[in-house]
Amino acid sequence: MEANLPNALTLSRILATPVVCLLLFHGTNLGSWLALGVWIYACVTDFLDGWLARTWQQQSTFGRMLDPIADKLLVSSVLLVLVGVDRLSGAAIFPAAIILCREILVSGLREFLAQLQVRVPVTQLSKWKTTLQMVAIGFLVVGDTGPTIGSIGSVQIGLYGLWAAAVLTLVTGYDYLRASLNYVAADRRAADRPFVAKPPIEPADARKAR
Repeated sequence: MEANLPNALTLSRILATPVVCLLLFHGTNLGSWLALGVWIYACVTDFLDGWLARTWQQQSTFGRMLDPIADKLLVSSVLLVLVGVDRLSGAAIFPAAIILCREILVSGLREFLAQLQVRVPVTQLSKWKTTLQMVAIGFLVVGDTGPTIGSIGSVQIGLYGLWAAAVLTLVTGYDYLRASLNYVAADRRAADRPFVAKPPIEPADARKAR
């Protein structure tokens, strides 16, 4: 492990994941607010570790490996716990399922593209999706004890945001799928192309003899 502050922040995000889950299972108003505080810390480190690594030129192979793992552990675990404590139920489970399925799909496609040494750059839309997803889950974490906007409570705000994030998730996930399919199609065309043998090259002396 390469010891630096960005990597330490990424590791702390992994450690924050079970803390958020346990506080949600606590089931009290105080537990919900504490869970929100830890969730906000995790979201801030998600931005801060990458920014510091680029600014201080401390980007590392270990950090590039660990960062997406930390993100997926955090989001997946908290969504599953929100279903377990009934913050997400009924039709509200569908956007959570879409987000989880997309994370699995993208992980597989990234591994496939990495073998081809192909990188799919992070788009601005993907960054907006991540931000919206983090904010929406934050409202769901704090639950009914959180703030309201007019007559709309925190859970409802979180649900609307989660549906919007699920739509963006489908759009951004398609970028990875399209890149993978393009390379599969190109590889198939190369395999189906007939082999044309080139005529043998005669030695220079044989050509001069003519």
